[in-house]
Order: sequence, then structure tokens, then C-alpha cells
Amino acid sequence: AESAELAALLMRRTSLAEGLAGRPLVLHSDNGSAMKGATMLATLENLGVVASFSRPRVSNDNPYAEELFRTCKYRPDYPRQAFASVEAARAWTQQFVRWYNHEHKHSGLKFVTPAQRHKGVATAVLALRDAVYAQAKARNPQRWSCSTRNWELKDEVWLNPEHTPRAELKQCA
Repeated sequence: AESAELAALLMRRTSLAEGLAGRPLVLHSDNGSAMKGATMLATLENLGVVASFSRPRVSNDNPYAEELFRTCKYRPDYPRQAFASVEAARAWTQQFVRWYNHEHKHSGLKFVTPAQRHKGVATAVLALRDAVYAQAKARNPQRWSCSTRNWELKDEVWLNPEHTPRAELKQCA
């Protein structure tokens, strides 16, 4: 069952395991009681994490979670019937998370996995991929009407990037 105590424990463990203590972080979540409970909010404050909550009845307020749910639902092995047990649900979810983080190549990450990005090996993977494309173009230039794909890793990845720079918005006001 969800609880503020379990959510706080998860946040403490994750913060320690990932070396995030003292770094400016924002945790965006829904308005569930586990995330808004006093224990969780106190833990976030102690860890220096700013709590951010979705607006009521706004389905795209957290596009990363929404995109994750969409990816989950469109998996060929997504169950069409209810799980037979909590254990079956946990087993399927663990398999999905492993696939999502270690096998699924994300278009927003230049087709590397989140695990490759997190471990810091994405740059090497993309450099190798860039070399393969350059060799292919050199061997058969008539197949290429312009340059090869850009395989440079972006520092930041956004699902809903701001299209208008903030400076322009300030001038409009």
C-alpha cells in the first residue's frame, strides 16, 4: 500500500544510492496522499529536494510519466487481462523496467538506452555509430543527399521544450 513513510524511505535510499544529496533537485509527482504526506515532505526538505505537484485534472502535467505509461501500454506483451496476483504484476513490471532501461533505445536520447546514458557510455556508443555512418557514406556517397545523421549527445533532453526563449517572452510583456 502507498504511504508517505514508504515514499520517504524510497527517496532517502535513492538519493544516497545515486549521490544526489545536496544537489538542487525537483521531484514532480501527482497529488497522491503518499507524495503529499508530512513524512514525505519533511524527507524531501531534509534532502534539499523541492516538491512539485501536478495540477488537478491536467493529464500532461508530467509528460515523462505520461510517455512512460504510453510506452508501457503499447508493449506487445502488455497484459490485456488483469494480473492473476500482486506477484504477477510485480514480475511483469520488473521485466518492463529492465527492458525500458537496458534494451529500449529512446529516440529522444539519440537511440541509446537510459542505462547507457546514466552510466556515461552513451557518448562512446554515439561516436561509434557516427563512424559507421561516415564509413557508409564514404563507401556509397550517391545514397546520401546530404550529411549523415547528427549523433552528438545533447546535454539536456526535453519532451516539451520551450520554443520561445525566455528573453523573447520578457520583451513581449
